[in-house]
Amino acid sequence: MLGIIGLGFMGMTHFAAARAARAVGVAAVATSSAKKRRGDWSDIQGNFGPRGDKKTDLSGVSMYETAEELLADDSVKLVSVCTPTKTHADAALKAIRAGKHVLVEKPICLSLKDADKLLKEADKAGVRLLVAHVLPFFAEFKWLRETIESKRYGRVRAAHFKRVMCPPPWLGPDAFPEVGGWGIDLHCHDTHLIGLLFGTPRQVVSTGLLKDGFIEHVSTQYRWEHESAPAVSCVSGGIAAGGLKFNHGFEVHFEKATVQFDAGTYGQDWLVNRPLTLIDKTDRVREPKLKGGTEWYSPFQSELELAAKAVRTGQPCPELDATLARDALSVCLSEAKSIETGRPTAVK
Repeated sequence: MLGIIGLGFMGMTHFAAARAARAVGVAAVATSSAKKRRGDWSDIQGNFGPRGDKKTDLSGVSMYETAEELLADDSVKLVSVCTPTKTHADAALKAIRAGKHVLVEKPICLSLKDADKLLKEADKAGVRLLVAHVLPFFAEFKWLRETIESKRYGRVRAAHFKRVMCPPPWLGPDAFPEVGGWGIDLHCHDTHLIGLLFGTPRQVVSTGLLKDGFIEHVSTQYRWEHESAPAVSCVSGGIAAGGLKFNHGFEVHFEKATVQFDAGTYGQDWLVNRPLTLIDKTDRVREPKLKGGTEWYSPFQSELELAAKAVRTGQPCPELDATLARDALSVCLSEAKSIETGRPTAVK
């Protein structure tokens, strides 16, 4: 059974996803808000999905004021850490030391020192530490990964990824360093996906914009040591005009095909500029059929089902692997250093 610590938008998302998931179930939620403990979640809103309900059905769910109370609940086997980014390390460490398996929302934390400590402590306690990087569970990105692994169009020769947004109005300027800047908060989706698809790069060459040492906007070329490595690049940041709330996509060149995808929120509307499109060597252009649920929380549901399975079976879980998440953070930090120094930077 799942226990959720933190009840902002991601906590609500995990709650909705777990309620719909197979073999998960929500045992408990911890939030300091008395209003939310009573079921009034109407103040919760994110950059996708609905607002929270005024009368949330909390039947069968224990509502706690503190994380410590939730961690003392023996019915909770897996803890979902959905607290603010700056508190991920402390909250996850408490759960690990309480003997709970842990799924911590991305990013794993804000420093490599804390990430390495979490990995060490989880190993010592004999519990699973998983990190909720949800992007591989979105249909277009899942299709891309499966296609790369199948080699049905040969190897990847080059790939470019994009993830940009305007600064969220609910995040004030003082909170910018608390989320690690856009180079961690937003861009870690890309560095995690690139690591999952191609392995963690050994070096980055980045240009971009820094504010107080944190990335506002970044453009990076990634380097690996082996000669057959693809040419991979990414652009990410949070400096778009207010009407461009979010945009992401990719262009991947295989030996025998090219794939494109581009979508985002323009004004108040979600627009698919280029649906997932496959162009093969015979000039045939088509849209591959995608699999997956249609609910706003569907990717998170798949993510939680896989996390529960990993805890239950002890099997490897590459998508949620904590070491990969740690390395994705390292890539982001290396990109900031490369921008600052103007030189290629090794990934630690």
